Amino acid sequence: MISAQDVNKLRSMTGAGMMDCKKALTEANGDFEKAIEILRKKGQKVSASRSDKEAKEGSVFVKTSDDRKSAVLIALNCETDFVAKNDEFQNLGKLIAETAFAKKPDSIDALLAEKAGSLSLGEKITELVGKIGEKIEVKDYVTMTGEAVVPYIHAGSKLGVLVALKGVNGKDVTDAGKDVGMQIAAMNPVAVDETSVDKSLIEKELEIAKAQIIAEGKPEHMVEKIAQGKLNKFFKESTLVHQAFVKDNSKTVAQYLDSVSKGLAVAAFKRVTIA
Repeated sequence: MISAQDVNKLRSMTGAGMMDCKKALTEANGDFEKAIEILRKKGQKVSASRSDKEAKEGSVFVKTSDDRKSAVLIALNCETDFVAKNDEFQNLGKLIAETAFAKKPDSIDALLAEKAGSLSLGEKITELVGKIGEKIEVKDYVTMTGEAVVPYIHAGSKLGVLVALKGVNGKDVTDAGKDVGMQIAAMNPVAVDETSVDKSLIEKELEIAKAQIIAEGKPEHMVEKIAQGKLNKFFKESTLVHQAFVKDNSKTVAQYLDSVSKGLAVAAFKRVTIA
């Protein structure tokens, strides 16, 4: 049974009509990812925001090395914005980020087992949960190294980005890195470029494109060529270096970086939200 709440959730995620959402969810047996694919295959306009609307409360915290060649970023979740702004919650987030930076554990579980004084981080979280009365958890934890690693924390500390740049040549690229971080925060690219897009995602995009083309009644011998064109458009819109730069739409992100310093480019990025 598909509930009205589920239909409204899919509608807010995609922007599709209520009845279309209900039909897609029914066909997908309640699986939201499958329902989104069904809507796209039927030519529905689906929002590319990948929906941060369900975001829970909390903050992201970052710790960067003095030489700006490595950094860690964590997302610490709680239930209300009131707690997210609480000094004890903020101090705990900073402590977790600092410990993560110092110890470089390989997982969230390993991070929570790290000691901070007489207690582990997991025990410190439990202690604050008992005091505040809200669920608190480390939702995400990422690390990054590179020639230059620049953090960008979006307004409200609900979203954070780490950008690793290459071709730095000893220059201060902090402002350029923050500009790219802002781009990533706003546009949520799926990868740096087409060579780093997950193969399963490429296959899914081609499958959706072919289904749309066939539904439009295009000749069979044209399907592959048109589908490849749609895939190239996906790369342009959804991979970082090919996107139009948000602060100057006349340039791509790659062109912007090259204009800052010849050969400057993005090596990698990571985007973390409290969602």
